[in-house]
Amino acid sequence: MQRLVCWVALAACLAACSQEVEYTSEQRACIAQHYTNYDASKLSQCVDICRACMKGSAVTCNTSCKLRGAS
Repeated sequence: MQRLVCWVALAACLAACSQEVEYTSEQRACIAQHYTNYDASKLSQCVDICRACMKGSAVTCNTSCKLRGAS
């Protein structure tokens, strides 16, 4: 029983660490206006979208994008 609890807890932790970002409909529209083929794994695109659509600063957007795996 303890193993089952451990596996469930591990699965929950891994699910919480997902790098998928959920965008609002307004953010999706903004992204579509800037890029027809947006690729969040490209650092320059990720930072551009973060700054334009999420109203972030260059430093916070750069850090956020890198933490999500953009390069």
